[in-house]
Amino acid sequence: MSEEEGEEGKGKINWLAEIRGLALMLLAVLAFHTFIAKPFYIPSASMVPNLLVGDRLVVSKYPYGWSWVSASFHILPRSDWRIAPATPEYGDIVIAVPPENPSEPTTDYIKRVIALPGDTIALVNGQIILNGEAVPQEIEPPVRLPVEHDNTCLSYTREHPCLEDFEQFKVRLEDGSEVYEPPTFRETLPNGASYLIIDYRMQGLDNYAEITVPDGHVFLMGDNRDHSADSRAPGPPFGNGLGGPVPIADIGGRAEFITFSLDGRASYNPLTWFTSLRPDRAWDSLRPSIAQSGAQAGDGDE
Repeated sequence: MSEEEGEEGKGKINWLAEIRGLALMLLAVLAFHTFIAKPFYIPSASMVPNLLVGDRLVVSKYPYGWSWVSASFHILPRSDWRIAPATPEYGDIVIAVPPENPSEPTTDYIKRVIALPGDTIALVNGQIILNGEAVPQEIEPPVRLPVEHDNTCLSYTREHPCLEDFEQFKVRLEDGSEVYEPPTFRETLPNGASYLIIDYRMQGLDNYAEITVPDGHVFLMGDNRDHSADSRAPGPPFGNGLGGPVPIADIGGRAEFITFSLDGRASYNPLTWFTSLRPDRAWDSLRPSIAQSGAQAGDGDE
């Protein structure tokens, strides 16, 4: 082969090999998202004070096994099959697919596990009655929620929960910044899982007749109790809630931690990505804390 032919061969691109490499990389990413973990964005305020609009999370896909919902983009048909099934724990924050609504695109919801298969659950004036026992609610100092663009009803999700109703709790701090300080409670479930909730008014979802959670289902609620379309609320076509207990096969994973959070000021200008960061939220764990008394009781039951 002449020197000219050799130089010409070096300049050629093997497009078949390039396409094959890109396809393998795409398959690897899809497999990781399906079986291991995926990112998730918080578009609504239904989980404040523990999750803010603009939080970016990592959701692990394997804690409860795999089902139709595990596949990226929900490309598989709805079904009740599960591989390596496991049951969520009280207090887990999970990603759930709501009942199908032909008139709107499917949007994943993020809620907290309140009741497990076989449990009885009811609500009386906002307090959870789990297996005949009132779930403790202790008054906490009001949380401080930032008054920001991203916390208002500007997202076009099926839920539309927002913080605009918190205007009555707006206060100005000494440094001139404004925050919401709504009534805050600490709720503790039977396994000791403890977390903050916000509940400041009586509304229709504060009372819920007792039901038994069916096998293979869990009962989910948002931490922002007055602004959460969850298992208490009717599903399509009568409402935008979850319509009762949710099949575990419709749960796509468990929220693990926050990677970073933006306060709503970010634009296409890369400089705004840094100025809108909430640095104090990065790497916060989303696993509920365990109250000591609850942890000891759990150890004794095992």
